[in-house]
Amino acid sequence: MLKRKDDNGGLVVVLVLFVVVFGIQTCFSQNISRASFPKGFVFGTASSAFQYEGAVKVDGRGPSVWDIFSHTFGKIADFSNADVAVDQYHRFAEDIQLMKDMGVDSYRFSIAWSRIFPNGSGEINQAGVDHYNNLINALLAQGIEPYVTLYHWDLPQALVDKYNGWLDRRIIKDFANYAETCFQKFGDRVKHWITFNEPHTFTVQGYDVGLQAPGRCSILLRSFCRAGNSATEPYIVGHNALLSHATAADIYRKKYKANQHGSVGIAYDVIWFVPASNSTEDIEATQRAQDFQLGWFLDPVMFGDYPSSMRSRVGNRLPRFTKFEASLLKGSLDFVGINHYTTFYAQHNATNIIGVLLNDSIADSGAITLPFKGGKTIGDRANSIWLYIVPSGMRSLMNYIKHKYGNPTVIITENGMDDPNSPFISIKDALKDVKRVKYHHDYLANLLASIKEDGCNVKGYFVWSLLDNWEWAAGYSSRFGLYFVDYKDKLKRYPKDSVQWFKNFLTK
Repeated sequence: MLKRKDDNGGLVVVLVLFVVVFGIQTCFSQNISRASFPKGFVFGTASSAFQYEGAVKVDGRGPSVWDIFSHTFGKIADFSNADVAVDQYHRFAEDIQLMKDMGVDSYRFSIAWSRIFPNGSGEINQAGVDHYNNLINALLAQGIEPYVTLYHWDLPQALVDKYNGWLDRRIIKDFANYAETCFQKFGDRVKHWITFNEPHTFTVQGYDVGLQAPGRCSILLRSFCRAGNSATEPYIVGHNALLSHATAADIYRKKYKANQHGSVGIAYDVIWFVPASNSTEDIEATQRAQDFQLGWFLDPVMFGDYPSSMRSRVGNRLPRFTKFEASLLKGSLDFVGINHYTTFYAQHNATNIIGVLLNDSIADSGAITLPFKGGKTIGDRANSIWLYIVPSGMRSLMNYIKHKYGNPTVIITENGMDDPNSPFISIKDALKDVKRVKYHHDYLANLLASIKEDGCNVKGYFVWSLLDNWEWAAGYSSRFGLYFVDYKDKLKRYPKDSVQWFKNFLTK
């Protein structure tokens, strides 16, 4: 095991055991069920407000950046929008019954900031508060524990109009006010809070490559986006998001935790990376790729600063934390949420072509990450262009987190795969999702091995997703659900074979 000194002088694991880096194959028997997992391990499904709720102009909700982005021509693959989505705003009782029938313990959903504060701050919208109270109460009535995400990408557009949203430090105060309002209104019943979903994703996709809201970038010699600076804005946005988390977590601990007894975490998007070769250059590039993905947003809350590879490679473009901010960040997580789907190869970027064309955080890492090498893919592909099925990556990632970060409490806040939404596939055939069943079985088997054999401290697993839904820039072209949603017939829900598999898994 190789180690290096971090910026604070402590020892931090940067490259874990060779067997972990290259993936460990599970040797567990394939007959797994809920009973295989430790007592108290939580199983649930996950969703987000913008992808599920619809009802975008109902009960005083204000517009979000995704409302604007999804209505901008050419931004969504199938030219759709989420104005209706799967209408969970009106159908949550029906969907909770589906969860109850399946036997899950928990439901992870997000609150739409602009339902609580249509203008991002100022006057509270009581109708929005009432909706989430009704949802939370309905879940608890069925014995389903709510896990609530405060920010799942749908920033109130009013804050962009007012001061450019995440690019301005004023967002920290407004987010903290929004978070505290949620603690006040719902914290007597909500015991698990996730401040941010995938800060790395909305930072890079929204402010570096411009593929998600608000669509800012300067890559490809500024030919792709109308505004932005990919070399600086992702770091500013990420910095403000981290400080917003730390401020909200501090408020919770000082004012609410003693009475409400809840916990606060962040859900991180993590592709596992394996070196494209056993060369020192590629192994080091693999670590940098992980530093610029998970380390960017987890190191500050564990160690009080960004990874040293980011500090050295980004230089003055990477903002600095004051001593107070660093102390506020360090230790501000009760659990680490992990959204893990796939594994890529990583290799050293030996040319500067990417640097010239992108001049962004991707180029800064000095690593190229791809799901194939030598014309061969790393695993079987799902529907999404980025999603390749590599179950061993789950176990390797859990071990990496254990070794580098001191074995914190981990919850798998998302895991799943998608099928295509094709007009040539009948509903009957779409319900036969053998590939999804195998995906979840194999990823869960590797997760179980990481817990039982390796001692990784994992406490829960959430499937993405309960229902087929509106998948951001992919629109309705991608089906991640355990339940099929018929977009042509009143959004009827049909159980896929994976529902029965989970029902059996959860009742054994």
